[in-house]
Parts: sequence; C-alpha cells; structure tokens
Amino acid sequence: MLNFNFYSPTEFVFGRGTENEVGRLVQQYGGHKVLIVYGGGSAVRSGLIDRVKKSLEAHSIEYVEMGGVLPNPTDVKVYEGIDLCRQNGVDMLLPVGGGSAIDCAKAVAAGTIYDGDFWDFYEGKIIERALPVGVVLTIPAAGSEGSGNSVITKASIEKKISIRAPHKLRPVFAIMNPELTFSLPPYQTACGAVDMMAHIQERYFNNTPETIVTDSLSEALLRDIIALAPRVLAHPDDYDARANLMWCGTLAHNGLCGTGVEEDWASHAIEHELSAMYGVAHGAGLAVIFPAWLTWMLSHNDSKLKQWAKNVWNVDTPEEGIKRYKEFLHSIGMPTNMQELGIENPNPEQLSQRLHEHKGEQVGAYVKLQKKDTLEIYKLAVEG
Repeated sequence: MLNFNFYSPTEFVFGRGTENEVGRLVQQYGGHKVLIVYGGGSAVRSGLIDRVKKSLEAHSIEYVEMGGVLPNPTDVKVYEGIDLCRQNGVDMLLPVGGGSAIDCAKAVAAGTIYDGDFWDFYEGKIIERALPVGVVLTIPAAGSEGSGNSVITKASIEKKISIRAPHKLRPVFAIMNPELTFSLPPYQTACGAVDMMAHIQERYFNNTPETIVTDSLSEALLRDIIALAPRVLAHPDDYDARANLMWCGTLAHNGLCGTGVEEDWASHAIEHELSAMYGVAHGAGLAVIFPAWLTWMLSHNDSKLKQWAKNVWNVDTPEEGIKRYKEFLHSIGMPTNMQELGIENPNPEQLSQRLHEHKGEQVGAYVKLQKKDTLEIYKLAVEG
C-alpha cells in the first residue's frame, strides 16, 4: 500500500428538499453574488432553477445566469462564464446539473481570477486560486460534486483535457436530492452508472500490493451499482434506489477508492478522444472502451482481472468476468462496440494518433500503453 493524502472537504447536504437550502449554504460559505450555471432547459422546466433563485433571494444573494452548457463542455462556454463573472462581480459559482455544468463552472472559477487564458491550466499550469463552487446535483454520474477534477474540450481543435486540482476546485458544498433524478431519461441514467463504474475501475486496476481495504471498498461499490442500476431503470421513482445510486456516484470519484494505490486512467484518456471526435456521451463511450481495454489486458496483465472477476462478478475467470460485464452493459441499454455507439466509420488510427499527441508517448499505469497498444484497443472497441 502506498503513502497517500486523502482530502475531501466538501459538505454534502443529502435528501429530499435540500435544494431549498442553497441560499443558506451560499451565505455560509461567503458568497454574495453567484453565477448559476446549467445545461439544457430541464432544470428550468422542472421549476428547479426557480426554487434555487427563491432560496437565494430569501438570503439576499444576488445571481446571474448562464444556461446552455453542452454535455461535453467546451472552452467557448467557459469564456462566456468568465466574462459574466468579471462584468457582474460574481464571487461564487453555482452549477445546477451534472458533471458537465459542474466541470464548466470549475473552469470558470479558476479562469475568472487569473490574468491569462484559463486553458493554460488544461495545458499543465498549476491553479493557485479559484472562486468557490457550490453544487446542486441533478445527474449522478461524473462525481464532480465531490472531486477537484474538471474536463473541458477546446472546440477549435477537438482537444478534451482533464485536470485535477483537489485543493482549489473541490466544491465547498454539494446539495444532493435524489428526487431531482426521477425524471432522468433511461439512457442518461445508464450512462451515469457506467461512468461511476469506470471511475472505480480506473483506480482498482493497479499493480500496488496489499490494498485490501481499498479493494474491498471498490468491489462493494461496483456490486452495488450493478444491483442498483437495473432497479432504478425499472422503477425510476424508487427514492431509495435513486438515493443509493446517487451516493455511489460520489464515493466512486471523491478519491476514496484511490487511497494507497497507483491509479491508471488510460481508459478515460482513450475515451476522451472518442467523445471529442464523435460527440458521443462519455458514459456510453466508456461502455465501449473499458471492455476493450480489459480484453487487451487478458494477454498483457490479467492479475487484477482475476480478482475483479471473482469478487465483483462471482465467476472463475477474467474472460467470464468480461462477458458478464458486457451482458450487464447491454441489459441497461449500453453499447459495447462503436457501431452500437452510432459511429459508422470509426478511424482507430486517427484516434490513437490524437491520443498520443495530447497525452504523450505513454498513457496509463497498470500497463504503460504506447501507440501500438492503444491502436489495438481502439480496434477491439470497433469489433466489440
């Protein structure tokens, strides 16, 4: 087990009606004027944005709005948000939505008080300061409500980059009302479950010995997601199932499952090129990429796959574990190859080339993948 720092200061306010506490929480954490960030119109149509505004007004908190954040958020919206914050004296970001809105808000939070181009941070510059971020979560998936991570795509070159700044970008609070997820479309719900599993597995597949407790936490969460996702899809208004799945999403990505281990993250890097080029949903892309990555690992490093197969899927071999994984993905309406994902003419060579242009000669840690390796994985993803 490796040395580690575990830093998770976010205040999670969980349960029915908790969105009505947003004004109190903004005030508690020193906000006076917030930028409300959201995606499409669902948060408006459902009345959620109005409830958020009412709570802010009750605590004399001023606000500015920015809607229209895309599912794969781009730098274009970040620049818009930075301008709004500077013009209006905003001192806190308030994303209402899922990972896309939250990631966009985090980028705005860092960029608003930086003299240069916010994209510098996505090219490697260290974030020294950022405005505080508070969250009203409506889509359990990305875990961004409890992490210091942000993923943004530079639209002009289709470059999708993830950054990690746990001491600067972790939300100060996250409001989590499972009732807000009742109306999520089945496809979005399923994508979220896949994303949660991927966040756990990126940490679980490692070469670090003697990580018994961390492994057990990861395996339990994976089994819970496997049990909960079909239940939620069958009964969308099941509060307890939604609540447990929502909490899984947070625990999957707040760093707990990475304590004491060397994390991998190759599958996310491989998928980011897929969603940047073809505009597919991130969770659906992971449903295609992760089984391909696992299949490639069968002949390169299957040590942890054996444990995963036994403890998560209750089968004897990694091959059977991958089979069960794909069956589960299909059972919740997810694709497992690029054709099912809707990509008619994929270009594995271009995907692999772009990946290594953006990430360097090697990606990952479980096995350090070179271009020839990621090309094989992309080809496996085409075949399924």
